[in-house]
Amino acid sequence: MSHTIKQKSQSKRATTPSKRGDQKRASWPNKAQTKSKTPQRRSGKGKAVEPVIVLFNKPFDVLCQFTDEQGRQTLKDFIPIPGVYAAGRLDRDSEGLLLLTNDGKLQSKLTEPKKKTFKTYWAQVEGAPDEAQLDLLRKGVELKDGMTLPAKISIMSQPTVWERVPPIRERKAIPTTWLEIQICEGRNRQVRRMTANIGFPTLRLIRYKIGQWCLDDLSPGQYQSIDMKNKPA
Repeated sequence: MSHTIKQKSQSKRATTPSKRGDQKRASWPNKAQTKSKTPQRRSGKGKAVEPVIVLFNKPFDVLCQFTDEQGRQTLKDFIPIPGVYAAGRLDRDSEGLLLLTNDGKLQSKLTEPKKKTFKTYWAQVEGAPDEAQLDLLRKGVELKDGMTLPAKISIMSQPTVWERVPPIRERKAIPTTWLEIQICEGRNRQVRRMTANIGFPTLRLIRYKIGQWCLDDLSPGQYQSIDMKNKPA
């Protein structure tokens, strides 16, 4: 099965990243540059007057916040839209889909495990796990902060994605395996801790999908702004 990102309809607006967000990439198409609308902030009850969703392909080594006292790259370097906040987080050393919104209710829906919004990750792990080892993750494993919920997990072919800068460190004598992992939790570094728990550390982690939203053809550092005003609740 091929795991190449496919382009969806052109109903969503996209912008290109700032110069600081340019990344070396391979086999990854670019969006056309268009002007995005500035959403209004939330109302007092947490529901946005003009709800908007921003889909962002977070590059490696970018912090999932808008400010940093140490001068590291943050969301502010890529997303010039006021009033939106990340629905969940993505570690600095992880890549891929980050969803931001000005709608508090949607933000809560996407981050609460009981809402069962599944997130799909592509994890390149060191070694070659077999089905019996993957079954441990499917049933749930014991981490320091408790048992994980059952995960949906399968071995996948190497996806066609951009090159990471810097590249991962591979050991020539040890193979690597790509896994597709779906979870509805959002604990700190959860996927990495899950694969390490069964003896296969994660070398590279890309979040491909959150609920109904996925990366599509977004290049690292690019975002799409989706006007949800006329969308069904």
